[in-house]
Amino acid sequence: MSKLKPEEWAAQVVKQKEIDKYLINGKSFIDEETINKKLASNQNPDKQFIRDIIKKSLSITRLDPDETAALLNVKDEDLWEELYEAAGEVKRKVYDNRIVFFAPLYCSNLCVNSCLYCGFRKENPDEKRRILNMEKIKKETECVIGEGHKRMIVVYGEHPLSDADYMADSIRAVYSVKKKAKHGYGNIRRVNINAAPMSIVDLSKLHKVGIGTYQVFQETYNRKLYEKIHPAGPKSNYLWRLYSLHRAMDAGIDDIAIGALFGLYDWRFEVMGLLYHTIDLERQFGIGPHTISFPRVTPAIGSELSTQSKYLVNDADFKKLVTVLRLSVPYTGLIVTVREKPGIKREVIKVGCTQTDASTKIGIGAYSEKANPKDDDTQQFTLGDTRRLDEVIKEFADMGMIASFCTAGYRCGRTGDKIMGLLKECVEGKFCKLNAALTFREYLNDYASEETRVVGEKVLLKEIEKIKTMPFYQEHNIVQKFNQYYERISNGERDLYL
Repeated sequence: MSKLKPEEWAAQVVKQKEIDKYLINGKSFIDEETINKKLASNQNPDKQFIRDIIKKSLSITRLDPDETAALLNVKDEDLWEELYEAAGEVKRKVYDNRIVFFAPLYCSNLCVNSCLYCGFRKENPDEKRRILNMEKIKKETECVIGEGHKRMIVVYGEHPLSDADYMADSIRAVYSVKKKAKHGYGNIRRVNINAAPMSIVDLSKLHKVGIGTYQVFQETYNRKLYEKIHPAGPKSNYLWRLYSLHRAMDAGIDDIAIGALFGLYDWRFEVMGLLYHTIDLERQFGIGPHTISFPRVTPAIGSELSTQSKYLVNDADFKKLVTVLRLSVPYTGLIVTVREKPGIKREVIKVGCTQTDASTKIGIGAYSEKANPKDDDTQQFTLGDTRRLDEVIKEFADMGMIASFCTAGYRCGRTGDKIMGLLKECVEGKFCKLNAALTFREYLNDYASEETRVVGEKVLLKEIEKIKTMPFYQEHNIVQKFNQYYERISNGERDLYL
């Protein structure tokens, strides 16, 4: 933990050399003039051109900027229906009909930045500041495990008290927790983090303690606006943030996650920014982002921008932007969060989302402490879906979808370029289907309500029947081993995976 004062610590965070090494002739991969020209030159696209783009996406090939810009310019609602259908087909082809669940854990709301849309910004007098110690993090983790979760994303404000050393300790603390369940025990098997940009040295510390995916959202790819709404703190440096995930790759973290905060600027521009970000990561490292996120601005106490931005995205456009992202980068996971209300979550999951959180609490210490009605007014942003995991799982089971808590690929070495190749070949989803069934069996035995268990059993048995008849599993002699693992888990063993 740094001994520097916050302002001294903030002044030394940015390392210019760790920006310059990734620039192309001194310029970044975001050329706003080029993006605007692409959007302008691809207006009123021909229907056949759009249908040809759909065919390309269905071949699990990334779209180029002109193709993506054309999709963003579609006006014909009947054509959008074709795009929605194609996006759902792409998702099923790569990821099958499962949805991966996780829970966030907010460890600190101390922050040295001044982001105008965020309740955590340092100037906000209404925010009650806290940082969790390791024992408190363990208590919070026990509560999250008690819901049935196996994956967690840990979130931190940018501050010397929550620096890379604190993060490394917190990751160890989360991994150390085991909580008794109905059968055996539950634990967090994959810890991802959402944290501020760091140096390669600090990122290497996180890699060594077993970080999963490292997630940093650019917020907006419009540089002038970015600098306006991030007036102070290390986050005010656009390029430091833009290349945060490049540094993570150089630090050995091979699963990284990008995103934009929709509602700060034009949503079509931001989708193009996410695509160019993907392209540059693929160009420099051979692999793109493990996931893409697209949270929308929701109200935050003390933030006028969070309610009055002229770029706030409505539900219809939100569904469209998710659809375009699914078609544009067909092999990458898409995350929809509980910022969204249940109705729109269902819609965007149909058109391509692969992960979501549930039972989410974003207050510091909120999982293990008695709820205070005032806490809702001091959170970083407003939640749209506060339902428990069990209720959400039942809803998706009613939709014919299987809940997955799989973390097998990461522990089998299917990460980085390996998992990306398997996703492009539509192979990884087949392993994930098996492990989703095994982890869903665990959940139904250990945590599900009776109502959810009954509905879940039906969809699970249907999945198992499909597994038994799919040629891929028969050709690779996998069915017998799956059946053995399924039986062992049904009898009380835990954490078996393929």
